[in-house]
Amino acid sequence: MKRTFKLQDLDCANCASHMEHDIAKISGVNSAKISFMTGKLMLDADDAAFERVLNEAQTICTSYEKDCVIVR
Repeated sequence: MKRTFKLQDLDCANCASHMEHDIAKISGVNSAKISFMTGKLMLDADDAAFERVLNEAQTICTSYEKDCVIVR
């Protein structure tokens, strides 16, 4: 399943790059792309694991920027 999410309070381009890299490594993720300019996460993950992947992605985002939220 491919979906796009707004990243609220994404303030650092370098952090976005690290988030993208770490999210792409989550089991069940086919691809992950973060655009700092638009503040969006484009996520392609297995349907059965999508909610788990999204929760892990949120944990990764807040580990780099404590106020960054994936808007669902």
